Amino acid sequence: MKTTTWLAAICLAASLPATAEPLKPIELKDHELAQLRGRYVMPGRIVSFGIVMSSTWQNANGDVIGARTSLQVQQTTIKPQFYVSMIDEKGSGTSQTQSAGTGTVSGGAGLSTTEGVTQVVRAAGDYNTAHNNVDINVTKANEAPAIQQQGQALAAGSTLTGNNDAGSLSVSSTGNGVSLNIIANNNQGSAMQRLGQGGLMQNTTLLGASNRVSNLTSLNVVLRDNAPTAGGMSTNLDQLKGLRNLGY
Repeated sequence: MKTTTWLAAICLAASLPATAEPLKPIELKDHELAQLRGRYVMPGRIVSFGIVMSSTWQNANGDVIGARTSLQVQQTTIKPQFYVSMIDEKGSGTSQTQSAGTGTVSGGAGLSTTEGVTQVVRAAGDYNTAHNNVDINVTKANEAPAIQQQGQALAAGSTLTGNNDAGSLSVSSTGNGVSLNIIANNNQGSAMQRLGQGGLMQNTTLLGASNRVSNLTSLNVVLRDNAPTAGGMSTNLDQLKGLRNLGY
């Protein structure tokens, strides 16, 4: 608790202007510190924020079904909008009938009530590969990157669908967020990815053999690199000297 209080006091001191009253640090309770999550970036620092979600399923014959949805928010953005690009690829070589999956996976009812980031892979087959990945990329620039949105706009409350020899796909935008769902043909399994309500779910269930599944979410943030002025830095350091006498 001592280290946490010290860090909180420094954050408060650094935010005071040159004309502020002398710093009088106080102890913050744990529940107060918990409410500060996600508020460490000063206004004006965020140049651009984007989300990219993709889900793909490849069966034993090489057929691929999936989708990629993206959202980009900048200072000039009037209304944030998700765009969806469908992925539909035919396998190479001679097509052969894939044996139906005979695996069984039970349980997992509580997965729908988890919070934060949840990644699950359950397999009841052979020679399968599954990946659930989350990337967070933070870069610095003074200007937002050029945007060239691709695909079809996903309106709130709507659903886009697709299907091929690998399975069927649906991309939905609801009050709970954006979700990508894949149901593989021949009882091979399913894959789901959902982002919304402060959480991310990536769930893959494999019931057949020789499938390759991928769920990926990337969060991309561009921050403006503003160097503090010499005067402002000196003022903050002078205010921090008083903490030593108080034992922080």
